This record gives sequence, C-alpha cells and structure tokens, in this order.
Amino acid sequence: MADLVADGKLDVEAVRSHFPALKQNQVFLDNAGGTQILSDAINSIRTYLEETNVQLGASYNIGQKATQKYNEGMQAAADFINADVSEIVIGPSTTQLFANLSQSFALSFPPSAEIIVSSIDHEANISSWVRLAKIRNLTLKWWTPSSSPSDLKLTAANLQPLLSDKTKLVTCTHTSNILGSIHDIKAIADEVHKVEGAMLCVDGVAFAPHREVDVKALGVDFYSFSWYKVYGPHIAALYASSSAQTHISSLGHYFHHPATTLSTKLGLAASSYELVSTIPALLSYFGSSASARKETWAAIAAHEETLQTILLDYLNSREDVTVYSERSPAKALRVPVISFSVRGKSSSEIVEAVDGMSDFGIRWGHFYSKRLVDQLLVPGDEGVVRVSMRKK
Repeated sequence: MADLVADGKLDVEAVRSHFPALKQNQVFLDNAGGTQILSDAINSIRTYLEETNVQLGASYNIGQKATQKYNEGMQAAADFINADVSEIVIGPSTTQLFANLSQSFALSFPPSAEIIVSSIDHEANISSWVRLAKIRNLTLKWWTPSSSPSDLKLTAANLQPLLSDKTKLVTCTHTSNILGSIHDIKAIADEVHKVEGAMLCVDGVAFAPHREVDVKALGVDFYSFSWYKVYGPHIAALYASSSAQTHISSLGHYFHHPATTLSTKLGLAASSYELVSTIPALLSYFGSSASARKETWAAIAAHEETLQTILLDYLNSREDVTVYSERSPAKALRVPVISFSVRGKSSSEIVEAVDGMSDFGIRWGHFYSKRLVDQLLVPGDEGVVRVSMRKK
C-alpha cells in the first residue's frame, strides 16, 4: 500500500517517490495523453516476464502461478471501478475496446434504431458508432450541448430532446480530454434509461485518473478507460453490466459458446498477461482498502483543485486568453485538463515558447477530439493549447 495522505492532505514527496521518471528535469504537463508509470508496475512487468512467462491455464507449477497473477490482475481491475470480474475486459486501448463493442452490437439493433453520439468526445467513442450506423443504416443523432465555447457541458436536460422510443444507445464522455468539465453521468444515465431498452456508453479516460469511479453508482451500461492514463502500461478496460451483456453477441471462438464473461465475448486474447499483472500494484497505490482509497481520492481532488486554481486564475485574468468551457477551478466542476488559446498567437507558437524558456511539457493540437475543436472551438490545423496535470 502506498501511504499518500498525511494529516488529510496529499503527501507530494511520498507520491513522487513512486515514479522513477520524475527524477528527470522535466515537468510533465501532458498527462491527459499518458501518465508516467508507477515503479511497482514496472517491477511487476519485469518479474512476470522473468518468472511466469508461460501460457495460462496449465496445471504445472509455473503455469498455475501465471494464471493466478493474471486472475489477480483482472480482479483488481474490477475492484477499481466496483464491478464484477465477469463484467470487464482488458484490451490494448479504449479505441479498440469500443470498436469490439460496436461489432458485437452489429446484428442486434433493428433498422429503425437510433444512436445518439456526443460531438464533444474523443474520437474513440465516436468513430465506431458512426461506422455502425452507416453499416446498419441506423439513424445517427449528434448531441451538441451548445454552440458557445464557454458552455459545452453535457447534461440530462440538453440530451432529453434527442431521445425517442427508438433510441437504443447514447454515447458520451465523463470528462472531455480538452475541456476538463465533469458531466453528471448518473443524471444522464437516469434520463437514458427512461427509454425502454436504451443504454449508455461512457468514455471515462479523462476522468478515471482524477476521481474514483463506481460504475454501479453511476448506473452506466458501458464504461471504458485507459490504464496508461492511471500510472500503468498501455492497456485499457471496458465494463459492461451483466444486463447490458445480454444485448451483445460474442466475437470469440465458437467453442467458447455460450460465453459467460465479457472477456470471453470481446477480449479476443488481446490482454497482455504481463501488463494485466501490474493492475494490483496500481490499485494498491491508491490504498489497501476501499476506505483508504476514498481518502486518497479525496486528497487528490483537493490537491488538484489547488493546482488548477493557480493556472486558471492567471489565464482568466488575461483579456487576450480564451479558456474553453469551465472557467471555475472548483473540483466538483472540473479536473485539471485545461485548454485555451491566445489572441494573435498560434497554439504552436505558445507551446514552443514555453519549451524554449522552461522544462514544462505542454502540447497543442486537437488530441483526437477533432470534431469538438473544428466545429466548436478553433478550426484549423493547430487546435488548442492544453495543460493537463496529475497529482504525481
């Protein structure tokens, strides 16, 4: 267990001691693109490959140890989001897992079905559903919360006019990887479920590194996030509730039917054993018990609020700076993923100037939320300037 909280506050030095990369002369402010990896996770990969690099399911000693490590990783992944292990699958990326999910839906939606897709999402939770609608000749509705760059929050209220008795699926982000605003997913899920048979699919990639995720409390049908945004290696997890799984078909081999777990249905043998073995270390980093993890998450949110207040106070004080969407630093409203533009300056010009005068690593671009940037923020090749912080 990592002891990260002292006197109710995040112990920054204790946090830093778990990340070898922080010994370098670089301030990592591009964390929404991927965090640095926990030292215990690095060690876990090496140990797995050195000692248990065999096929799972064998009866001999090392085979049993390998299987146990893998199963412990899957259980830790389920515990991280308060799911049952039969309700999760690990894959190479959220993009790939959503693509697999969309394929499993391909034969289950009637031709009259409607899909509602958020236009402010990362493309991972857009392209698969656009493709599915095209292939199956389904009706695709775009959920755009507003035309104003200062008010781009998804709500149950601005979703409601799009819903109909033909709605089968609604997709959205928990937190935009550009805007940082936190959406009330529980309220959105409740609104979606007023339509009989409608389901909600949430991209939690930009939210999961900052706040505790409880898929049962949220009431979602599907939820995905990336472990490499939460101090782990480049893998992702997808949750599908037991009830939602009755609506999807298995992509697995014929001899695995009937498939009784999400991994069997959608995994396609894509969960790297040595990478899955890191997940218990990631869970332990936040605390050895559910109550300890809640304390850690609360301390993280408070610390991040302090950090984002410093940056937002400065950006908001400048008349030549546009901060996109949520301008408040309140931890209940946003996470420290902050995007902006400067009047008279290109985004690349700002970033390159910061590169030249400091060790701060920030980025410019659309960050795979190209529809959001082009249609609602700053059309063009350069996109926005993004500063994305984590509590490490």
